[in-house]
Amino acid sequence: MAFDTAHVPSGDWKTLLSRRAALVEAELEQTYTGDDVPPGLARVARYSLLAGGKRLRPVLCLACARACAPRGGAGLDRGVLPFAAGLEMIHTYSLIHDDLPAMDDDDLRRGRPTCHKAWGEAAAILAGDALLTDAFGRMAAAPLPPERVLEAVRLAARAAGAAGMAGGQMLDLNAEGHALSCAELVDLNARKTGALLAAACECGAVLAGADAARRAALRRFGEELGIAFQITDDILDVVGDEAEAGKNLRHDGRAAKATWPSLLGLDAARALAEEHCRAAEKAVEPALFDGQEADFLRLAARYLVSRTC
Repeated sequence: MAFDTAHVPSGDWKTLLSRRAALVEAELEQTYTGDDVPPGLARVARYSLLAGGKRLRPVLCLACARACAPRGGAGLDRGVLPFAAGLEMIHTYSLIHDDLPAMDDDDLRRGRPTCHKAWGEAAAILAGDALLTDAFGRMAAAPLPPERVLEAVRLAARAAGAAGMAGGQMLDLNAEGHALSCAELVDLNARKTGALLAAACECGAVLAGADAARRAALRRFGEELGIAFQITDDILDVVGDEAEAGKNLRHDGRAAKATWPSLLGLDAARALAEEHCRAAEKAVEPALFDGQEADFLRLAARYLVSRTC
């Protein structure tokens, strides 16, 4: 049974997402604008960083922080935004490097040439290196209690490193042309895609000073959402529209990637995505969370599963 999305607490979720993403865009616009970075490197990094996108990870970080703070936590935005922008810098680095010929070898991202196609492989590698490294400087400078910032930086580093995204990319490369079990594919997805999503949610809770129960619940929300996100992404690679996606589709099949449709078939993959979206929504339980921010998080799970309906 599909989610009932008729009740939207504060308007259409995509509209809410775009409004919140505008806060992130304004913060990202300040990146590499000084004279301390070689202009060529700044130009290449900004080419990918400011290319658009949903800004899902920083928006979720902000929403989770607000959901854990008194009165919706709007006053937290000034402190959390620099950290949230750092998460988007990490995500952008990962896209630049994943698109490289030695990785996924893609030539289109967000409706325009990938970074290495536009500027060359060497410049793209350096731009990714700069974004990943400078992200941690950006996050460490968040004007919040130091112990909260330090713990959130630790979580982000783990999500980006060998136990998270980098390890997931290695598993993905090794899986090409091989059949994986459900458990192996869950592990791959949890690292490559889910790790940064889960960290974004947990970091928001940490930065807001949440208690252990709220922190654990939001991490669980992010983990479930991360798996569902990758399943729907795999499905859209098969049935999606390239113009709408802004990237080349049917790539996974050509590259013999391990995906959920190839393992389960489209119908079963859709059912599994819905199962994880329901689990994500359930994690934001009313006993721990209420108000507009909690509604926004629950609605995120409902919207995600609708992408493939």
